[in-house]
Amino acid sequence: MPPTVVAIDRMYDTILVATDGSDPGYRAGEHAIDLAEQFDAEFHAVYVVDTRRYGGSILTGPSDVVAELEQRGEEILSDLDARSTVDVTETIREGRPHEEIGNYAEEVDADLILLGNRGLGAAGEIGSVAERVVRYVDRPVMTA
Repeated sequence: MPPTVVAIDRMYDTILVATDGSDPGYRAGEHAIDLAEQFDAEFHAVYVVDTRRYGGSILTGPSDVVAELEQRGEEILSDLDARSTVDVTETIREGRPHEEIGNYAEEVDADLILLGNRGLGAAGEIGSVAERVVRYVDRPVMTA
């Protein structure tokens, strides 16, 4: 008797991609788009302005660094949306990236989180944000 094959129509109902504009973040976006299309999933994208990285004094000065970083995030998320055939809910957050990614994943009840294995500052090894998301966020995570 042949083995029984069970079709999984919707393995993922809600997919979240976190991107920072790096090459690995771009790859994660491509994988997220493919999976969202394949599973007809709700698709969310988040960009986190890491306010801790730049220090409080720079962020409160006359040049509005946060606004510039948010503008960059809007451009990155708009580009992702333009490449996708699935509607993308775009969100920008401020704070510690792994915490904000985890909080947002919980808010939208994400079945899967995708993110780059290295960000803008990492060289050669898994990046600190990816490591912290894998380690501390209680959701399945895929890195690219």
